[in-house]
Parts: sequence; C-alpha cells; structure tokens
Amino acid sequence: MTYSPFQTFGADRSSRFLVICDHATNRVPPDLGATLGLPPEDMSRHIAYDVGAAGLAIGLAERLGAPAILTDFSRLVIDPNRGEDDPTLVMRLYDGSIIPRNRDVDAVEVTRRLDAYYRPYHDTVAQFAARRDDTAIISVHSFTPQFRGRALRPWHVGILFAEDDRLSAPLVDLLKAEPDLFVGENEPYSGALKGDTIDRHALQTGRQNTLIELRNDLIGSEAQQLHWADRLAPMLENALQVADI
Repeated sequence: MTYSPFQTFGADRSSRFLVICDHATNRVPPDLGATLGLPPEDMSRHIAYDVGAAGLAIGLAERLGAPAILTDFSRLVIDPNRGEDDPTLVMRLYDGSIIPRNRDVDAVEVTRRLDAYYRPYHDTVAQFAARRDDTAIISVHSFTPQFRGRALRPWHVGILFAEDDRLSAPLVDLLKAEPDLFVGENEPYSGALKGDTIDRHALQTGRQNTLIELRNDLIGSEAQQLHWADRLAPMLENALQVADI
C-alpha cells in the first residue's frame, strides 16, 4: 500500500467547518525506516504526537458534517505546526528525550522531509479550505498534564488564538459557562505563532478559526474522545453563529 503523509475523512461533506489535526499520529514513515531511534515508551508519549487528538478530530468532524484532514507522520519527523524556517521544525531534544535520527539532520534532509511529508499535508489543507469562501478552520490538539520536572497544568481545555478571536471568544464564553471546566485562554501555549498552521491557512487568508487544546488524560480512550466531540460540536456551531453577527 502506498504511503500518504495525510489522511482525509468525509471529503464530500459540505459544512463550513474544516477540522484539521497537525499531530494526529506517532507514525514514522517507511522511508525513514519506520523509526527515529527512540524506544517505544517515548514514541507513545506526547513528544511524538498529540495523544487522543485524532479520535477527537474525526468524531468532531462527523458531528459537524465537516471534512477532516489528519497528518500521518509524527511531529518528531517534522512539525507541520511550525513555519518552514522555525528552529523547532525538526526537534533534536524534546522534554528530556534525545531523538537519535534527528541529532545530525542537515538542511538537505530537512528539505526532503518538507517535500515528502510537510508540504503535501499543507497543500491538502489549503485545497479543502479554499472550497468555500466562508470556511472556518478548527485545529484539534492535546497537551500533556505535566512536562518532566515542571508544574502540573491545571486546565481541562485551552482555546488558542491570535489577533482574530471572532470564533474563539464566543467559544471561550460557552466553555467557561460549564461549571466543571477550568478553561485556559491561550493556555498552555500562545496562539500567536508566526508560520503555524492557523497563521498560514486562516490568519493570512482572513478565515475564521480556533485551536482547541484538550488535556490528553481526558481523551485517552475512544469513549472520552467521543464524549468531548459530543460536547464541543454544538458549542462550535453556536460560537460560529455568534461570530457571524
């Protein structure tokens, strides 16, 4: 079977929403030997992918009647949520783990990985986003409850955004109205990252957008992922109605 650096789900769905997942898998492509030299326990950690995000993205897209585009390569191969000139595009050290196959990566290999994995994914996102003039991009991520040697992160969910918060602001309000949730605004990261996926496909094109970060211990199982998909889908639909006013 021919390898593809991305997967699409519901390509014929016609919703305004486009769901994307930049860090959907910990897969290392076969032309890299299917390994980066890390032990399995490291490849199953958040350093290799966003745990639970793929199942959430697929479930959310189904409920929104939207297409979904997911990467099929580990963020450690090359990070599609970074600009092509970002120094963290290919990580050599992440949360205490050295990535052996990345330690001596040169510019030629970075360009090869851009052409083989990164750019085909982004080209596909661009094609789907351009199918409608009013596309709203939902980027699904997850975050670890704690980096090694650092404090616990208390948020259940974070909403990330840059200067365009038309969709994010009403979504934050809806989430904060839920008594059981601790909601972060631009937590645990800032949504203003030059060259990232939202910047590239939404901010630079004027499309409505939001980035959802779920704490990964809350979406580790399929049942949890579908629970959150059920919970978030109506909020996103309501937030988009507010954003359009």
